[in-house]
Amino acid sequence: MTDQRSQAEIVRKSLKRRYRTERRFRLYGILAIFIALASLFILFADIISKGHTGFVKTTITLDVTLDSGMMYLDDPTDLDQWSSADFKAPIIAALQAQVPQAASAAEKRELGRFLGTFADSEIRDLLTKNPELLNTTQTIEFPTHDRVSVYVKHADNPQYSIKLSEQQQLWVDELLQKGIIDTSFNDVLFSRGDSREPANAGVLGAIVGSLLTMLVTLAISFPVGIAAAVYLEEFAPQNKLTDFIEVNINNLAAVPSIIFGLLGLAVFINLFGMPRSVPVVGGLVLALMTLPTIIISSRAAIKSVPPSIREAAEGVGASKMQVVLHHVVPLAMPGMLTGSIIGMAQALGETAPLLLIGMVAFIVDVPDGLFSSATVLPVQIYLWASSSEQGFVELASAAIMVLLTFMIIMNALAIWLRKRLERRW
Repeated sequence: MTDQRSQAEIVRKSLKRRYRTERRFRLYGILAIFIALASLFILFADIISKGHTGFVKTTITLDVTLDSGMMYLDDPTDLDQWSSADFKAPIIAALQAQVPQAASAAEKRELGRFLGTFADSEIRDLLTKNPELLNTTQTIEFPTHDRVSVYVKHADNPQYSIKLSEQQQLWVDELLQKGIIDTSFNDVLFSRGDSREPANAGVLGAIVGSLLTMLVTLAISFPVGIAAAVYLEEFAPQNKLTDFIEVNINNLAAVPSIIFGLLGLAVFINLFGMPRSVPVVGGLVLALMTLPTIIISSRAAIKSVPPSIREAAEGVGASKMQVVLHHVVPLAMPGMLTGSIIGMAQALGETAPLLLIGMVAFIVDVPDGLFSSATVLPVQIYLWASSSEQGFVELASAAIMVLLTFMIIMNALAIWLRKRLERRW
């Protein structure tokens, strides 16, 4: 009896230790999930707190008299007069009319710093399109200088350095009360390419460049990856050569992305002489990087098709090619699509390989073809984040939010396709 009690006590102690270990392991798992979610929340909160103001622009609206004498411009259609014309003078005069206390030359210069670098371009473009507006008064909206924008949006935030003088701050407050300076949705962000001036910079060029690059990547990596997976899984003989290929495909999936950039630089640019900073070269480099991911996921999808499907098709007289193309590939396609979309999402966020092939160039114009100079969203974010001007800090965070939106949509599409098309056996 004593031996039975001692044995039972040993079993109870052992069970208690096991239960404690299981509870501790479960607690570690919950803690790990909590830390991951907290880190993700902090990251998103930081990006949103810095980037939400990037979707807001600060403008100054003035009634500008396009006086020909003030601009030294008699005929807007005479191109010889453009070089000597002063398109900024009527803007300064309209601004001074709203702040009459700025009378001296020095105060006028300080007042003129409220305007963005390209304010005079607004007048020049307006007169180019409508020469008949000369010597008329027009209500025109101008982007403010980055310093004014930072003051209007971040005056109470100690993280931002206010670079306006006290007098300039008083003038800005006065113009805000009058409604001359105002904030609105930053449509410029989605309608223009890059610029040296934060108020005129947008991500349209980077978005178009990313789409063109992804188009080339998808056109190459998807069919080649699917074909390679089908061949290796269904047709390739099991020998040392195929084993060598499989090992290298798995190794390539773990190679740092910058290596593919070096490969693209050496082969596509130096060897083949293709131009730098164009979507077609970027797409080729990203296709090489994405291929291993697509091949591995496609092979896994093909393996998940039950052997009974192949046996049934062969039993009714289907050839090997018919079995693969009519039965195996259609049933494996949901997994193939999911892997391809995830691979494309990974390629969309890559920066290092594109830096090496020159897509870090300052591109103002929106690309209009596969061989036009272009940049992509991650590189655009890199350029803005490394800029010293404070206005580009919020633009970089806003561009990160745009990039994350695209990646979340692509991953959600992959999940939806998997749920929508998958079949349970």
